[in-house]
Amino acid sequence: MTQEEIQNKLKDIKKSFRLVMDGVTAQSMRDKGLDYHINWGAAVPRLKAMAKEIDKDYGLSVALWKENIRECKILATLVMPVDMMESDMVDLWMEQTDSVEIAEMASLNLYQYLPFAAEKAYQWIASDKELYQLCGFHVLSRLFMNGQQPNERGINEFLDQWQVAVCGSSVMVRKAAVAALLRFAGLGLVYERMASTVSRRTGFDII
Repeated sequence: MTQEEIQNKLKDIKKSFRLVMDGVTAQSMRDKGLDYHINWGAAVPRLKAMAKEIDKDYGLSVALWKENIRECKILATLVMPVDMMESDMVDLWMEQTDSVEIAEMASLNLYQYLPFAAEKAYQWIASDKELYQLCGFHVLSRLFMNGQQPNERGINEFLDQWQVAVCGSSVMVRKAAVAALLRFAGLGLVYERMASTVSRRTGFDII
């Protein structure tokens, strides 16, 4: 699409949010601290249905992400073609992510499918930023669930950062880390034994 076509499509999408708005949900999000500039409270399944109708589109995804609107951000993660999402743009989007919901949506809808997903995830779990850690553990959890086995360096990095995460102050990062360890253990008996050892070492005997 041309830039003019992208802008026209963007306007149509933003208008359509009025048809799927949910004021009660939007207020509930605000009460929980999810403070977007604009939040129509649209349900994620509805947004996923909209994304299927739109189809994958790089230019539109970039335009959607620039909007400080919850629904636009989520749609951006759904319509971005995986093979066109470059490392530098992932870094930019991460810098611009300021809510747990968008961090989780980006991880599950887009980041986990990138060819360099594991590389980014290991960088993120070693970050001192909470949302980065959250994304990292979410992505690794999905990769492990899909049977992707880490190499020796990845194993050591994951287990080291896991111990830091579960002993840290962030409840949401701890939950994401625990979920990732369970997926790690599911890769096989050797992984299960490593997960059991590290969980007992930190006092979180979850395996």
